[in-house]
Amino acid sequence: MGRKKVEIKRIEDKNSRQATFSKRRNGLTKKAKQLSILCDVDVAVIVFSSRGRLFEFSSTNSLTGIIHRYNNHMKAEDKVSAEVNDTEESKYASFMPMEELLQALEKQIEEPDVDDLSITDLVHLENQVESALTQTRFRKTHLLIESIKNLHDKEKQLIEENKVLEDEIGTIKNKETNEKAVNLNDIPPTRMDCGRQRETLNFL
Repeated sequence: MGRKKVEIKRIEDKNSRQATFSKRRNGLTKKAKQLSILCDVDVAVIVFSSRGRLFEFSSTNSLTGIIHRYNNHMKAEDKVSAEVNDTEESKYASFMPMEELLQALEKQIEEPDVDDLSITDLVHLENQVESALTQTRFRKTHLLIESIKNLHDKEKQLIEENKVLEDEIGTIKNKETNEKAVNLNDIPPTRMDCGRQRETLNFL
């Protein structure tokens, strides 16, 4: 017989909740220690109880040192992210609007002396085309990501709606079953008259 699966929800009984907290906290600390030894990594665990009591574990001699490393790492990531965003914004901010860019390209191509364009003019024209393509690809990627996100949201919503419908169908079926059972109980038992009872007895 397999172990009963524990439902993950708040334990209402105070004593049981405290016992589970103590047991699982010790298990978490044990797993963290094993992870640090097996994989040669630095691990820190910080737990506050419901009463605000602090429990901590550090695979190194200094928990503060690990927290300091974490803060520095997060600051560095935020800085890089901000620089990337600024670069992207500045790069796309320098692009001409798509409509203006197409008009400029059309104008240059339709000019009678287009064959006399210099290398500089052609490079400039090429850069404008590349800018248009980059804008288009960026916009396409953005729209695809948004479309995928919307599809995931709709899928989640449909799953939830199907679950609600299944619950309602189950409730209706249970109600019908109960009603049938009640109707059967209301049927009076069949009574046999005296004449038929005598015939039955004579036959026996």
